[in-house]
Amino acid sequence: MSPVTIVLLVILAVLIIGLIVLYFLGKKAQKKKAEQDEQLAAAAQTVSMLIIDKKRMRITESGLPQVVIDQTPKMMRRTKLPIVKAKVGPKVMSLIADESVFDYIPVKKEVKATVSGIYITKVTGVRGPLEKPEGKKSWRTKLKEKANRANKELEKEKAELEKEKSKKKKK
Repeated sequence: MSPVTIVLLVILAVLIIGLIVLYFLGKKAQKKKAEQDEQLAAAAQTVSMLIIDKKRMRITESGLPQVVIDQTPKMMRRTKLPIVKAKVGPKVMSLIADESVFDYIPVKKEVKATVSGIYITKVTGVRGPLEKPEGKKSWRTKLKEKANRANKELEKEKAELEKEKSKKKKK
């Protein structure tokens, strides 16, 4: 066998082993996530709250209790979390929102939220349904809109020029 085929076979073997390891780690992580979701659902309460502010910030800057910050892994302290400041009853609290819910949380409005500890898992509007946020426009759609606007402006200018020409011919 040539050295090139040996190297390719070794690389292929390493990739296959890597995929197998990732498969089993993924299964294990899925089981953990399902367990955590069950625990969150068991401790969930529906609370009415006034949302003051929402931001993505590091856990050390978030204003969460020191006990919570100490319990988080070192790697998680650097990542930005969806933090919501809300008035729950007479207290102003900092809460962590679920990623799927964070975009739907309205600022300066009252909502009913399903809270498990300091974790917001579900949000519904007190007065009517919540507004869905507009998704970010892709680069392509922005370009199309820009081109359409430019075309409309050109059409207007052409129409004005035609009117001026017809007026000059009549004179």
